[in-house]
Amino acid sequence: MARPKEFAEAEVLQLAVEHFWEHGYEATSVRDLAHTMGITTASIYNTFGDKRQIYRKALDWYVEQSFGNRALRFGLKSPREAIGAFFAEIIERSLGDPKRKGCMLVNSALELAPHDVEFQRVVAEVLTQVEAFFRNCVERGQRDGTINDGPGSEDLARTLLATLLGIRVLARSRPERELLEGLIRPVFLLLDSRPNTKAPVA
Repeated sequence: MARPKEFAEAEVLQLAVEHFWEHGYEATSVRDLAHTMGITTASIYNTFGDKRQIYRKALDWYVEQSFGNRALRFGLKSPREAIGAFFAEIIERSLGDPKRKGCMLVNSALELAPHDVEFQRVVAEVLTQVEAFFRNCVERGQRDGTINDGPGSEDLARTLLATLLGIRVLARSRPERELLEGLIRPVFLLLDSRPNTKAPVA
């Protein structure tokens, strides 16, 4: 009869998330994970698979907890308020990160995606979802008049996505409020501005 597990998978997976998030994929060994998770290497292989499989599960968990929950919460707000709240939370999380771990998804994009087709696809899918969240907010705001309808919604959504990634990368080396908020202020001005209109010719 198989011996029952003496640990909760969800709990030890969260410990793996924290380790990968802080140290990255390449610098982490299965032995490191076993020490952090408080289980044997055999238990890791039997439960989660190899290091690559653990990392994929950890990244999926991180994405769901971070982006999935955030999109659900902010999707209930007005469009312009949702975008503002999204970035306000990102900045606070970046400033409240004493170990400067950054964003695990962005870290994966920089460390693994350039040379790993599977993780390139995973990162691209999540970023597409984030872009879609921004585009939905922009389109709703353009319809109700709270967001500038001059630029196209796709262009504005991609600008917001690029700003988000820039904040997360820059915050790892310069976690300064004025710097990070300064990145988003011009984008908010673009969202709030209105296209120039000329008076009709008499």
